[in-house]
Amino acid sequence: MEDYEGNSPKPCLILALETSCDETSASVIADGRIVLSNVISSQIPVHQKFGGVVPEIASRKHIENVIPVVDQALRAAKVSLSDITAIGVTHGPGLVGALLIGVSVAKALSFAKDIPLIGVNHLEGHIFANFLSHSELEPPFMALVVSGGHTSLVHVKGYNDFELLGQTRDDAAGEAFDKVARVMKLPYPGGPYIDSLAKTGNPDAVAFPRALTGRDNFEFSFSGLKSAVLNYLNSAAQRGEEVNNADVAASFQAAVVDVLVSKALQAASKCNVKQIVLAGGVAANSGLKLKLQQQCQQAGMSLFYPDLILCTDNAAMIACRAYYQYLSGHYADLHLNAIPSLKLGN
Repeated sequence: MEDYEGNSPKPCLILALETSCDETSASVIADGRIVLSNVISSQIPVHQKFGGVVPEIASRKHIENVIPVVDQALRAAKVSLSDITAIGVTHGPGLVGALLIGVSVAKALSFAKDIPLIGVNHLEGHIFANFLSHSELEPPFMALVVSGGHTSLVHVKGYNDFELLGQTRDDAAGEAFDKVARVMKLPYPGGPYIDSLAKTGNPDAVAFPRALTGRDNFEFSFSGLKSAVLNYLNSAAQRGEEVNNADVAASFQAAVVDVLVSKALQAASKCNVKQIVLAGGVAANSGLKLKLQQQCQQAGMSLFYPDLILCTDNAAMIACRAYYQYLSGHYADLHLNAIPSLKLGN
């Protein structure tokens, strides 16, 4: 806390918890954008042998990890619970059992220390991760949220003013990456392996479909693309043909990226904003960042995306979102509950 010693005013310190899926995370941030600690305990090794997240196991691991992670976050930030201004916590969307662990601990801490409790929407947290990586970023902007469970276009008009323009009708982009990777016998989580493999492949090798490409259609669908990849691989196997996995990965990734980028640019243009923000786990995908950067430059727009550690689930992004809710007095009470299908803006 050296930055706040002496005569400096006491900072607003937010302690936040994130347990929506398979990461147990706690973070302390100061005045909304200064990360003092961001501790993440990943369960990836636990779930890898199952090829995906097992909800019951995830909940059990959260129970084991959450208190040690909170303690570690406070120690790393060099603060105590008595210094904390408010508690933020993800209360949806996500796995209900996993969410309940974080919500229960946050409510207990809020009650014990008599400080405000703030329920945070996980998707809004992903968007706000960009504020931690880019001090100059301010609304309005267009946010493309791409993760394992969500693919959405959100017009962020202000810190507490969001308009959902469209979202996936079926599989999220990250979910499609993982499912295709599983069929290709790549490790879990599959997204990074597809991205790496695609760099050595030909994105035009296989003509995979692009869905819902109509003008001003801001919804997404990736189930058909996923099925097309599976059919291509199965047909090749039945004919005894050798498949170039790098070409398949590159062609699949290109199909996903083309749709994401074109819709993001159209949405930004329609809403007359010159900034596009990329958020969510798939924001780490190098192919997506490269094409979006190229298209934004051609359109005279600015692109922002979080540091790699802030792309996947983490509590720092939840603390940042909670800070702006705190400033607006958007507190929760001790009846706060987990809402696995929580909608944006709720």
